[in-house]
Amino acid sequence: MTISEKNFNKIFNGFLIVLAITMIFRKPCTLLIIVFAIFNLLFVKKTNYTKQSLILMVLIASPLLIEIIMFWNNDSFLKGLKSLEKYSSLLVFSVFILGNYQRIRFYKILRFYTIATTILLLFFFFRFVIYYPELMNKYLNGIDLWEMGYAFSNSIGIHAPALNMHLAFVSISCLYFVLEGFRTNGQKVLRWINCFVFVLSFFFILFVNTRMALFNALIGFILVFFGEVFRKYNYRKVLGLLGILIVVLGTVFFFFVQKNPYMKEKYSSVTFAYMDKVGKLDEIENPEAKVFNSLVTRVSIWKSAWELSLQYLPFGVGASDGKPELVKYFKQTKQHFLAKYEFPTHNQFLDYLLKFGILGPIIVLLYIGTIGYLGIDLKNAIVFSFFFLFFTSNLTDDFLLRFDGIAFSGLWMSVFASYWMQKNTADKDLKGL
Repeated sequence: MTISEKNFNKIFNGFLIVLAITMIFRKPCTLLIIVFAIFNLLFVKKTNYTKQSLILMVLIASPLLIEIIMFWNNDSFLKGLKSLEKYSSLLVFSVFILGNYQRIRFYKILRFYTIATTILLLFFFFRFVIYYPELMNKYLNGIDLWEMGYAFSNSIGIHAPALNMHLAFVSISCLYFVLEGFRTNGQKVLRWINCFVFVLSFFFILFVNTRMALFNALIGFILVFFGEVFRKYNYRKVLGLLGILIVVLGTVFFFFVQKNPYMKEKYSSVTFAYMDKVGKLDEIENPEAKVFNSLVTRVSIWKSAWELSLQYLPFGVGASDGKPELVKYFKQTKQHFLAKYEFPTHNQFLDYLLKFGILGPIIVLLYIGTIGYLGIDLKNAIVFSFFFLFFTSNLTDDFLLRFDGIAFSGLWMSVFASYWMQKNTADKDLKGL
């Protein structure tokens, strides 16, 4: 089978765009990953590897590699295989994206991804308004505001924190294109489109309303603004753009909080309530209503996961047995509320410590830290914002257990690594001249 280089490049980048957009839909995206793998196998001769790309492949596939290395520690062969299968996308992305690193059009992929994802969320928002009018009426009347973001995410088929992690990256990237449009004096229509998409993406973050995503989005905005604007604008224009950004975000935030006063409560009293009850949640009357999403619940889980991990050092309980063993420990320590809802660790470092022992947290740090290194070396605020987003998200959740965390990070990490390799190659060529 033959295909021109021009057409192959278009199809390859088109695959990456569609994969990024559909990442919030597990089944369609899984099918696309399989098709993407088959497509690349048909044209495997087009791949080209260097020493750098092979090292990066190992780093990107490191969660898969530790699953393979520690496979012997699983109590169940089938459950071990099921756990292993979740990480197969890391192999596909690292092998084929890095093997075609010179073809990657980073900013083109990112632009299509941000616009298409935001439009897609707008469609699902209108769909939600039409199909769930009773929930929207409750929302507009200030009733049960805590459930809205989770209900909206469930209507799409994804967990709210995972959806908002994706949306935070979309919104951060949208801000970059807004600022870039002003810097290059692009067409006014395109500038307005960029601004509209940015505001809309930020609105969706507020609507889904998860704490870490909002925090990470705001930090990402700061990183992009100071990382990109201060390097490319004169100081007068910097102050002007900063003022506009503060006014826009402040206005959106103000009107949203007016319609959702629960945010004030959620980000203060609800989050930090009952911190004296760590490990003793059953002493709280009706803990489902009072602390289900509070910090005290996570800290209680972390405490149990840490205690259990220490019992199984140095190799852990096995990849397939992490959650069952943790739930069993909840029961043994008479933490009935945690046992009833079978909470996972909600911390990726502790999850890997429990499953793989001493080596586990090192792998997580190596995996996520690679993204940080790429961002710093590239001096790219978008890449570094992704690192910060994924690192902090995994301090309060365990996204390397979920498809929407594994594939999401693996895809973008491979794209970032390809962009980094392009820059390195270009720098070497310039030095050679």
